[in-house]
Amino acid sequence: MTPENIPTPCYLVYEDRLRKNLSLIKRVKEEAGVNIIMAFKANALWRTFDIVKEYCTDFTASSLNELRLGNETLGGEAHSYCPAYTEATIDEFVDRSSHITFNSLDQFSRFGRRAIEAGVSPGLRVNPQCSVIETDIYNPALPGSRFGVTADRLGSQLPDGLEGLHFHALCESTSYDLEKVLTAFEQQFGQYLPQVKWVNMGGGHLMTREGYDTDHLISLLRSFRSRYPWLQVILEPGSAFTWRTGDLITSVVDVVENQGILTAIIDASFACHMPDCLEMPYTPTISEAIEATDRGPFACRIGGNSCLSGDFMGFWSFDRKLKEGDRLTFEDMNHYTTVKTTMFNGLQHPAIAICRADGNVEWLRRFTFEDYKSRMS
Repeated sequence: MTPENIPTPCYLVYEDRLRKNLSLIKRVKEEAGVNIIMAFKANALWRTFDIVKEYCTDFTASSLNELRLGNETLGGEAHSYCPAYTEATIDEFVDRSSHITFNSLDQFSRFGRRAIEAGVSPGLRVNPQCSVIETDIYNPALPGSRFGVTADRLGSQLPDGLEGLHFHALCESTSYDLEKVLTAFEQQFGQYLPQVKWVNMGGGHLMTREGYDTDHLISLLRSFRSRYPWLQVILEPGSAFTWRTGDLITSVVDVVENQGILTAIIDASFACHMPDCLEMPYTPTISEAIEATDRGPFACRIGGNSCLSGDFMGFWSFDRKLKEGDRLTFEDMNHYTTVKTTMFNGLQHPAIAICRADGNVEWLRRFTFEDYKSRMS
């Protein structure tokens, strides 16, 4: 089986692209002298972790399911952060974590002692109130954000037992965005750094995107470490690990026309299988399209095969009129897709496959009615 004849719909991951990203991340880690760990919220395709483990075993989790998955599949340091722990969850978080970050002073007051007594390194999420993200739904530094403690809530001393500070204010951002946030962090929280052992700079560092200035990132991190040589520095990107490493391959199942507008219906769904396209929104790249535009004789919308009226996007232009059986490849659909999909309307969930370095394709998972039934009960 090859990418050209694989049945659709299917998320197809490319091993060579994944290894390229992992190699770059490992290089930055080594040259900057920091720890870069994998955030599961962007991608948790554990059947690819045999590859990931060759480069990285430490990870960050924000739920017990992510945490247990990391324990069982990667096995390295487990860095946990959750907006709010509960009596029902805290003990298992502590049992399974090497580091645990609390979102508020109240949470640390309630549960911090349990982490300390268990030998787990506790940290506090802080909010530098520096916003560099334009899309509000992805912006953790919005005014009134529920994430992190602002500097005005802290006294001259951190609570006893805290070993780290954590901030996260980026989303698919540049090293220059990090520089702005880091400046704000040092201005507001620099006085506390002699009191801690580590600083976690969160995620959103899209170092594997074309044009990202990795040399600047390395220089920035080295400079920070030279000012605070006792600190362990941690970054926890998500998208960077799987950026442009996989596509969603679909087929056209019908083409309809209403009021002069053509819509090609595919055997997948924006709402169910590409939710960020509608949430952000953003227009994905289709390999077979000329460009995303309503100009040209063969411009059309693409519609999902669900009953949701808004399950469509477009326009895209093509070099000919689309017809039933044509394949459409939605690029860069490995991050924030399989972790967010639904089985709304009972739609067939795309299979998941990997294209090995030799070009052969292997199934990782094919979904059946039993998967749908078990989700609904």
